[in-house]
Formats: sequence, C-alpha cells, structure tokens
Amino acid sequence: MQLGLIGLGKMGGNMRERVRRAGHEVVGYDRNPEVADVASLAELVEKLSAPRVVWVMVPAGDPTRETVEQLGELLSPGDVVVDGGNSKFTDDKLHADHLAPKGIGYVDCGVSGGIWGLQNGYALMVGGSDEDVAKVQPVFDALKPEGEFGFIHAGGVGAGHYTKMVHNGIEYGIMQAYAEGYELLSKSEIVDDVPGTIKSWRKGTVIQSWLLDLLDRALDEDPTLAKIAAYSADSGEGRWTVDEAVRLAVPLPAISASLFARFASRQDDSPTMKAVAALRKQFGGHAVKAE
Repeated sequence: MQLGLIGLGKMGGNMRERVRRAGHEVVGYDRNPEVADVASLAELVEKLSAPRVVWVMVPAGDPTRETVEQLGELLSPGDVVVDGGNSKFTDDKLHADHLAPKGIGYVDCGVSGGIWGLQNGYALMVGGSDEDVAKVQPVFDALKPEGEFGFIHAGGVGAGHYTKMVHNGIEYGIMQAYAEGYELLSKSEIVDDVPGTIKSWRKGTVIQSWLLDLLDRALDEDPTLAKIAAYSADSGEGRWTVDEAVRLAVPLPAISASLFARFASRQDDSPTMKAVAALRKQFGGHAVKAE
C-alpha cells in the first residue's frame, strides 16, 4: 500500500525505511529538504491514491495540531490521518472532531522503539474505529516486531496515546529503580565491579530487561558515567500519567516518585533540602553543611 509520512527525524526516518523494506511505497515530507521526498504537504497528498493514509510524526502540541488542520484542508472523505507522535490523549478527540465533518478518519498510535525500531520493530498502541484501523493495518504489520506481540488496538480514539502514556510512566519507574540500584552499588565499600554486576543481571534474573541491557551498554561506554550530567528531562507522559492517577484516585507511588526525582535532578541547590537541613538543626541540633 501507499503511506504518506510527515516528519522524518530519528524515528520517522527509520520508520519510512522499515515500511519500505516490507514492500510498501512511502512518500515522506520533512521541513529538511535533504531528507524529504516531496517539497510540501500538498505535493505529498497529490502523490497518494485515494483512500489515503497519512502518518504524522512531528512534535506533540502545536506542530501536530497545525499539521492535522492542514491535512484537513488537503485530504478527501475516506482518507485517514494517523498521529504517531507523543500527543496527549485529550488532544486526540480534538483532532478527530476536527476531521470528522470532512469525512476524514483519525487514528492515534503510541509508538515505542526509539532508535532501535528499524532493526527490532516498533511496539504500537492504537486507538480509533475498527474501519479506520483496518485501513492502516498493513503499515502496522510492517512496523511491529515479528511474532504475536508488539501491537494492540486498545480502543477508540485516544486509547492508543493513553496506553502509551501509561507505558512511559512505567518506564520512568523502572529506570529510576535501576538508577537507584546503580548508585547504591557505586557507593558500597565492598562491591568492586559495579559495571560487571549490572552485566551479570542481564541473564537469568527476574529484573532482566531491555532497559537493563541499555544501562549495561552505557556503562561499557563510560563505566562511572562521569561524562553525563546529573540532569534528566521529562517529555510529558510521566506528568500526564500522574495527573490521571490523581483524577482516578489510583495510587502510583513508584511512578510519582520517579517523576519528582527528575524534577530534583534539575536543582543545583535544592531549597527544599535546605529547609529540611534547617529544621533538623532547629529541633535536634543536627549539624548543617555551610554553603
């Protein structure tokens, strides 16, 4: 089948290649003309035969919203727009409602796989109607890993990005646990080989995972992580997961703590911990460290 793909960055470019390797035709557009197949969204739409499937792989928020609105003016009834970026699930209904009066379908797809997806395949979490998902299914089959796992039609519009949001919240918690274990090992007086310990856990243990493999890879490159600053950004999904936990009164202590730990990483000198130190001195006479 044919696919229009908008956004050919690290993930989008690899996704174009994986779909092409599966025998499908991909017409790609990017603001960078060096990687684009066409010069404009209008030209991309012109090169596709109806019913068209156009996959949007651009940053969440205004860039995605503007792209969907432009496609609404270019596409025809029966076409489908797929948002494969990290949009918030509440945006999906807005996008679908914008396209529906024009007869254009909308599918949201949470994509996991990062820079390794070209080789390993991408885990896909999809929301939308059965009819619209069926139009995109050959592309989903090309992108997903081989075998029975790695794809779910999770529900109606918004379910794909909601599922991906929870996936990323879990990812926050797992990464935090590995990182805390790494720090404890590195501070121990009796463990001599911290990188080797992490490596030994990769097989035969209940905590083996791809994330653990990647931590081992990072330690192979920099055994003490000396070249990496102790600063960790968050791209939004962790916050949205915690917001949903509050809305639904679901306790998420591990995921919430991992999100707040990222906030703490951005403080060179934490006012909170200054207050804690001051209180300890006031009530217990505990020593404080001078600035």
